[in-house]
Amino acid sequence: MGYKDKIDLTRLPEHVAIIMDGNGRWAKGKGKLRVFGHHNGVLSVRDVVEGAGEIGVKYLTLYTFSSENWNRPSFEVTAIMELLISTINKEIKKLMENNVRLNAIGDLDMLPGKCNKELKGAIERTSGNTGLVLTLALSYSSRREMVQATRNIALKVKAGELDPADITEELFAQNLYTHNMPDPELLIRTSGEHRISNYLLWQIAYAELYFTNKLWPDFRRDDLFEAIYDYQHRERRFGMTSEQVN
Repeated sequence: MGYKDKIDLTRLPEHVAIIMDGNGRWAKGKGKLRVFGHHNGVLSVRDVVEGAGEIGVKYLTLYTFSSENWNRPSFEVTAIMELLISTINKEIKKLMENNVRLNAIGDLDMLPGKCNKELKGAIERTSGNTGLVLTLALSYSSRREMVQATRNIALKVKAGELDPADITEELFAQNLYTHNMPDPELLIRTSGEHRISNYLLWQIAYAELYFTNKLWPDFRRDDLFEAIYDYQHRERRFGMTSEQVN
């Protein structure tokens, strides 16, 4: 029996976020350039997206490219951007067939013009789909996101549109990139690293964290199912006692 058969489909996490880590190390382990790992990581993305949609996960957010990744060697950054364009073009038909709606968060203006154009086109083309919402975190920094949200709120206060006493957690969340989706209930990180890396810091306040030693190119849908199975066997107390929860 696989993990898919063990999952209680009535208690799925509505939103799963993933830090896709290990492409470079996977490639180096095979004596290849890091870019080879990124190319193979696309296969994992495809399989995990299909797996998430298959069981009924509503939101899947993938840490695709952080704001810090711009500091990598220029040839690797260029290769990743070119890969992003080609992947979008290749996968758009599959997204439509699987009723997946594409979304993106981050400082998208930092993306090369062609990349930004292709991304926006794919988002528009899939906007009518009603299944899984696949969000790519691109040129993304959680700290920068929170600073921008604070700046937006401060401008409203300065303009007299908002009283400081009316600033709440809910208002702050409404000014984040993720204002139109629920917070992740499950965060998965591959490659054996145990850190968050500036990813959805506000949003994962109560998420369950799942770490696996598998490098991203080796991660497949059954690994996603295993993570969800593990999630379903945790007690989520939100500050309460076990007795209160049960």
